[in-house]
Amino acid sequence: MPSIHPTAIVDSGAKIADDVKIGAFCVVEADTEIGPGCEIMSHAVIRRYTTMGEGNVVDSFCVLGGLPQDLKFDPATPTYVRIGKCNRFREGVTISRATKPLGATVVGDLGYWMAASHAGHDSTVGDNVILANGAAVGGHATIGESVILSGGAMVHQFCWVGEMVMTQGQAGASCHVPPFTLLANINGMIGLNSVGLRRNGRISDEDRRQVKLAFHLTYDTGQTAAKALAEMDTWADISPAALRYREFIRKVLTARPPFKRGLCPLRRVRGRAGGVM
Repeated sequence: MPSIHPTAIVDSGAKIADDVKIGAFCVVEADTEIGPGCEIMSHAVIRRYTTMGEGNVVDSFCVLGGLPQDLKFDPATPTYVRIGKCNRFREGVTISRATKPLGATVVGDLGYWMAASHAGHDSTVGDNVILANGAAVGGHATIGESVILSGGAMVHQFCWVGEMVMTQGQAGASCHVPPFTLLANINGMIGLNSVGLRRNGRISDEDRRQVKLAFHLTYDTGQTAAKALAEMDTWADISPAALRYREFIRKVLTARPPFKRGLCPLRRVRGRAGGVM
């Protein structure tokens, strides 16, 4: 049987795995599902239509599955938050459920959400993502695998942040951010995430070489992103990471409103070359 503190309020319509721990003064609403090994600490709230897989830890004052912050939304509409496994949500994290009927805000596995971080309605956050204190993801945004959003970083609604992007604290993106890059200030593309690429055991030397060349074509040659993409399309033997970079650029160039937001521009930082590996 789950361990439920006597002051917690758990609706009879909630599905709770046998070994779940629910702390004092928690609220777990109907139509929720909490998987094995989860721990919900005191004063946390799991709202209706929220599901989570195994091994998640939800710290105090989190609200998962709250109503979307959209003035047009009808609270009677069934929409969802779907959370994977082994995430850690620190104090005060908020994740809003989707706006479209039967739609979902989606969180992957193995994330670390620091205090007061937020994901808006209809967003998607991939695996192994870190949101530092106060980082916020806007509605309909997509955050790729292994992204690090530093403290106070903001991602505008309808924006895509590619895998392994790392941001400076208080950075902001209102354009799409290509994979494997570094973002500073507002839409300030400052180069490749060279350290992250070297440390990632799934990224080969050939991946790094081709990603560096792809970034160079996109940002250092003075040609348009469309011409850079056309040149990448001629590569006969493209590595997996470079392929993902190329397809991200293609997706951005073919996006339609409201996702037609363009690529973040390059902004050189003194003493740093954007393509250095």
